[in-house]
Order: sequence, then C-alpha cells, then structure tokens
Amino acid sequence: MVRTIRLYGGLVLFVYILTHLLNHVLGLHSIEAMDEGRKAFLAMWRNPIGTPLLYLSLSSHMVLSLWGVYQRQHLHMKFWEMAQLLSGLLIPFLLILHILGTRFAHEIYGVDDNYVYVLYALVVHNIDAGYRQAILMVLGWVHGCVGIHYWLRYKPAYENYKSLALAFAVVIPALSMAGYYVASLEVMKLAADPQWLKSFFGGYNLPTAEEAQDIYRLETVIQFAFAGVISVVIIGRWVRYAIQRWQGTFKVTYPNGKAFRAIKGTSLLDVSHLNNMPHAAVCGGKGRCSTCRVRVGKGLDHLPESESEERKVLIRIGASDNMRLACQTYPITDVEVTPLLPAKSDLKAARREHSSISQGQEREIAILFADIRGFTTLSEKKLPYDVVFILNRYFEAMGTAVEESGGRLDKFIGDGVMALFGIDRGVETGCKNALRAARRMAEKLDELNAHLAHELPEPLRIGIGVHTGAVIVGELGWGQATSITAIGDAVNTASRLEGMTKELKSQLVVSQPLAKIAGIDLEDFPRQHIQVRGRQDGMDIWSLENAKDLPQI
Repeated sequence: MVRTIRLYGGLVLFVYILTHLLNHVLGLHSIEAMDEGRKAFLAMWRNPIGTPLLYLSLSSHMVLSLWGVYQRQHLHMKFWEMAQLLSGLLIPFLLILHILGTRFAHEIYGVDDNYVYVLYALVVHNIDAGYRQAILMVLGWVHGCVGIHYWLRYKPAYENYKSLALAFAVVIPALSMAGYYVASLEVMKLAADPQWLKSFFGGYNLPTAEEAQDIYRLETVIQFAFAGVISVVIIGRWVRYAIQRWQGTFKVTYPNGKAFRAIKGTSLLDVSHLNNMPHAAVCGGKGRCSTCRVRVGKGLDHLPESESEERKVLIRIGASDNMRLACQTYPITDVEVTPLLPAKSDLKAARREHSSISQGQEREIAILFADIRGFTTLSEKKLPYDVVFILNRYFEAMGTAVEESGGRLDKFIGDGVMALFGIDRGVETGCKNALRAARRMAEKLDELNAHLAHELPEPLRIGIGVHTGAVIVGELGWGQATSITAIGDAVNTASRLEGMTKELKSQLVVSQPLAKIAGIDLEDFPRQHIQVRGRQDGMDIWSLENAKDLPQI
C-alpha cells in the first residue's frame, strides 16, 4: 500500500512537471504565449481539486520516501537507486524558494506571479536563483522519468515503446529549457529599458523589500526544518538498529552450506546482499517482480504471513506454499532457503514471471508435431541461402497457423515444428484448437507451395501428429535460451505419431484420446490399433491423407 500511494503521488507530480515544462516551451514564441498557456495550467492546478491533490501528492511522496529510507536495513543500493534517493532529497531544497516566490507570494501578498514577474526575479533580480531554477527543472524531470522507467520496465508492452519514451524524455526538457532561455533573454532586454522598468515596478504588485526578506528567511527556516527531518530519519535508523540487535538474531542457511546470522527485521534478500551472496533482484527488492523468490525448507512454519503485495505476486506466478519473495520475507527464527533464479537474472526473466506455469506444473494439454517430408534431399540440391529462405517461409506459414488457432509455438527443430495447446484454456479447448491448427497448416502449406512453385522441384509435404495427455509444463533452459516448454510421455507419443505419417502415407495422424476429448467424429477415416514405442498399452489412431478433410469443429 505504501509503495502504491508513493507511486500515484509521484505520477501526479510528474504530470504537474510535464504541464509546467510544456508551458515553458511556449517561450520559444513569446512571453505573452507563455502567459496564455499559463491560464490553462492554472485552471488545471489552482482549483479546489487540483491544489489539494498536488500538495497531498507532494507531501505523501516525500514522507513515504523518507519512510522507505528509514525502513531499509542497509543503504547498499544500485547506482540508479542512490541517484534517485539523492535527487529526491535535493529537490525540496531547490523547490522551496520557487513555491514561496510564486504561490505563497500570490496568496499572502497578492502578487501576480505571471511569467514576466517570475523571469525578472530569476534572471535580473537574482541570477543565482535562475540557475537553481534551471537545475530544478532538469532534476525534477529526470527524477520522474527514471522512476517511471523503473516502474514500467517489468511490463512486456513497455519494451515496444521504450525508444519512443526515451525520445519523449529528452525532447520535452530540451524544448522547455530553450523556451526558458529565449524568454529570459527577452526579459533581460526589456529590463535594460528604463521606461519599461518604471512601468514594471509601477504596474505590478511586487513584494516589498521587507516582504522579500521575509520570503528568504522563511526559505531558510523550511530548509533547516527539512534537514532536521532527514536527521531524525537517520537517527531513527540507528535507534531501530540498536533495538533490533537487542531483540535477537536468526540464521539463514543456503544450499551450499553457508549460513549467516542477521538481526530480526532483516529481509532474506538483505541477508544475502549484506553477506555478498549472489541473489537476483531485478526490481531492487521493491516487491515488483519475483526474481528474488526462494524455496523455504526448515523454518517455513515460523515465517510471518505474507503481506498483500507479496501475495499478489506469488498468486500471479502460481507459487507453491513453500515459496516466498526474499525481499518481503522477514524471518524471526532460523530458516533454510534456496534461491530459485540465477543471480544474474535480467528483465527478460522478470517479464516472464507473469506466467503461472513458469515454476513447472502438471497440465493436461494437446501437443502437435509437424515435419517436412524429404527436406534433407531437397536441401542437398539447394544453395544455403535458398534453404534458409524456404524454411523461413515455411516456419512463418506454420507458425501463423498455430497462433491463429490459439496455440503456443514451443520450438522449431530443424525443419520440424512443436506446438502446445490448452495450457491456459483447458484440455478440451486445446484438443479442438490442435485439430484446427492441423487443418490450417494444410491450407497454409498449399498456399506456400503455390507461391514457391518456381523455387521447388516438387511441392513441400508435411506430416502432422497430434496427441493429448498429462505433461510437465514449465520454464526450461539457461540464459537467453529459456522458454516455456513441455516434457513427458505425451510429448514423446505426439512426436512418434508424426513419424508414423511416413509409414501410413498420410498427412495427419490423430490419437483416439485427443479425438474423444475434442468430440470429433473420425469414423469415416482409416482407424487402426498401434503399439507406440515406449508405451506398454496400445493406442487407436486415425490417419488422414489430407488434414483439410478434417470435419469442422
């Protein structure tokens, strides 16, 4: 809940900064254009809803960020985390004078805080404040962009728009700073005219010298107060650490036999990092991913109950009862843990975790194997480039047929295809979709042969085998070669049925279990009882010369 509130508060602040910077862009045209844009800006933020929302977001984001610093067991963090922390602490010190000189002066002294007034104050009256304002603009924008990037990077869709987001993050402040610079030059030019200065001081309700001094004094007071709050957080960390040491310790044992003691209140992830034990944590231990997950052995029964945020992640990945997120688990007694992902797991691993089958589950699904007949002979008569071209066109056609039928492409093996059906939608739907895919593959093959007629000495022929049964589905592989796949007797049987299409001179072989579950009548096609290698029991199958002859389901 704390992270969610801080996130939403940060998003509101980001929208505020964005609208502010967009207003500055109008300075490329004129100061008058900036003030016209300011009317829309004020309509959005100076109203009974916008003002409380803005200040509530600002205060909650700051308070909860400091609370997060207080709660951390250590301050060992990645560079970007430290940069976010330091920039977040610096921004309030730079922001205070701007708030006091604009909104505060407007509300208390009746100052018309338009762009002429603000720019004069920043680039003529106090140029140091102008430089600070420029730094504040860039720092606030970068802080927001980095925060949003590290929030969105776990979402698969973000990968498609990352380059566009980067361009947006660069162009907006660049144009804004350009507008700020051009408008500043315009005000400096105006300020060089004594007549303009006379009308400026006479026509604007500017703060008096005494009021200006009050603003500067108040800035100093608030800065010291904020520094005091930071000091309280630091001192509070020391006090909490002393109390936790007094409360006792617990021991964490790893699979390699190493064991480390830690004070109560330390998370399992922190225990690993404090003792230089490699442990994956793509999100930095914020509970936004599950790459730090561990399997808990001894001590599981004595672990505190998982909080709502951790439970959501564990449910999403289909975690077993003995699985916990290391970053969210705070033992009070000795425990034995096994990290489940390689320490070098990356964003790809974090994005894959949404699948509930990633850890391995037994599922009853449908499996399809397909292979090109006589392709070895064909490839010997073709140049390597031609072989690659033909195969890629074939894979495109077969892959499209599978995906259009609701299947998951498992892998391409040489000139063969393996596909899975019903992983998420149930075995009945999977069996029906496997048959639809077989028919669609036959149709796609005919289309491909027509397009490649001038490239092929004879049309491509394929054999397809479909079967259903219980398999283990999960993430298998290493590094970049990791993917969701299935293993088990049913997979081997489907592969052997595909191989039998050669003997039966057919394009498709369908197992009786799959046909029964799919509810399809194949009695008009040849049926026989076969012995499948590796299986003690025989199996009835149907063979079809052309998969397009399958009845509609």
